[in-house]
Amino acid sequence: MKNKNEALTIEVSIVSIEQDIYAGPALFVSAPALNGEVGILPRHAPFISPLRAGEVRIVKPDGGQELICLSGGMLEVQPGLVTILADTAVRATGTDKAAAEEARRLAEEARAKIALFTERDEAHAMLLAGIAEISVLREMYRRRRH
Repeated sequence: MKNKNEALTIEVSIVSIEQDIYAGPALFVSAPALNGEVGILPRHAPFISPLRAGEVRIVKPDGGQELICLSGGMLEVQPGLVTILADTAVRATGTDKAAAEEARRLAEEARAKIALFTERDEAHAMLLAGIAEISVLREMYRRRRH
């Protein structure tokens, strides 16, 4: 139980295939969910969402921030825990500026690929709708003939 002067926090865990990226408490987390940016506070309602390429921002209890660039992944939110399973991720803060720039480049590449997949998926959905409509019309025609 936290006292009145202690800030309410949420635990954050971010991992990629290669390594653990971040683990610790946060006051606030923002993440690039597939359908838009999400802000997460302690006691947030549970949900799961795919992530698009972008940046995760973590506001720490000491007032500092962590910025993590990722190329996509999955986000799970529980009232006391945020878990991100990233495809690729790199901390954008710290001394390795080259790694941060590489992470941003990978994120931009992934973002471009997502647009292509979205267009392909929309075209596929339209094709399926057309096939379904043709099927209904054939059935109606068949019934009229009998």
